[in-house]
Amino acid sequence: MSLALHAQVEEYLHVLSEQGFPPLYTQSLTDAREMYRQLAVPDEPPNSAADVTDRTVPGPETEIPVRIYTPSADGPQPALVFFHGGGWLLGDLDTHDALCRELANESECVVVAVDYRLAPEHRFPAGLEDCYAATQWVANNAELIGADPGRLAIAGDSAGGALAVGVALLARDRGGPEIGYQVLAYPATNYGFDTDSYEENAQGYFLTRKDMERFWDGYLRSELDGHHPLASPLRSERLDELPPTFVLTSGFDPLRDDGRELANRLSEAGVPTRQAQYDDMIHGFLTMLADPDLDRAHEAIAEISEAVRSELA
Repeated sequence: MSLALHAQVEEYLHVLSEQGFPPLYTQSLTDAREMYRQLAVPDEPPNSAADVTDRTVPGPETEIPVRIYTPSADGPQPALVFFHGGGWLLGDLDTHDALCRELANESECVVVAVDYRLAPEHRFPAGLEDCYAATQWVANNAELIGADPGRLAIAGDSAGGALAVGVALLARDRGGPEIGYQVLAYPATNYGFDTDSYEENAQGYFLTRKDMERFWDGYLRSELDGHHPLASPLRSERLDELPPTFVLTSGFDPLRDDGRELANRLSEAGVPTRQAQYDDMIHGFLTMLADPDLDRAHEAIAEISEAVRSELA
């Protein structure tokens, strides 16, 4: 059955085309980072949280900046550690600020967004180790930030989804911390470009196959890293003993099939897994909360938040 692109997304892609935004993969790293910020950071945050605090936490090599979003609900609330997308090369606390605000409000969690080190300056596994260290810090200092130390979740979108799975694998294999839930939004789960969704959505829907090729090339130290399960979770021989998982995918997304295959693999490994398929959406739609202000983005955040609240109640 042929699926239709949502009208709001179709209009947004037309606007990008008319404004002449060049594809990310054709730009210098500096220009790509600036364009990504320009597209992702609204003039004013569309949603407010009761309290937003910036601080740093200890990392494996340097201090890691984090942003803590505390909802107005009575505490202590669960903690949700969030890893932003951007192909491991792009993005920061500001590009996903609106999403984290809405997640905090809707999920009634203390959301801790992690500004991990980016590639290519810091290639795999530097960013992953930062994410794991930040998760450990939250687990060990939950009461300091008004969170419940017994209720911890992790989440990420796109490259951040891959980082979240990596953190879950490290937590399993290193003996903690105990993670109660993970949310993976259109995650990058495999170093490979030969799925049906890569073919169908190679170009024309914001994220392109050539963008992903460039992102992986900048992230990995060598092609050998692409086979490592902490970089490509789909290549892991063991996906059991991971936290219950929510996997969200978009229909018009090169990464669609990678996300759905990971969800299937998790289910086969005995991990309680919930799939949410937004077939009329493109990659990255969760951050489209201002210009454009996508109805489906708010719907998806509400669905994610309901799952988190239910699992960590």
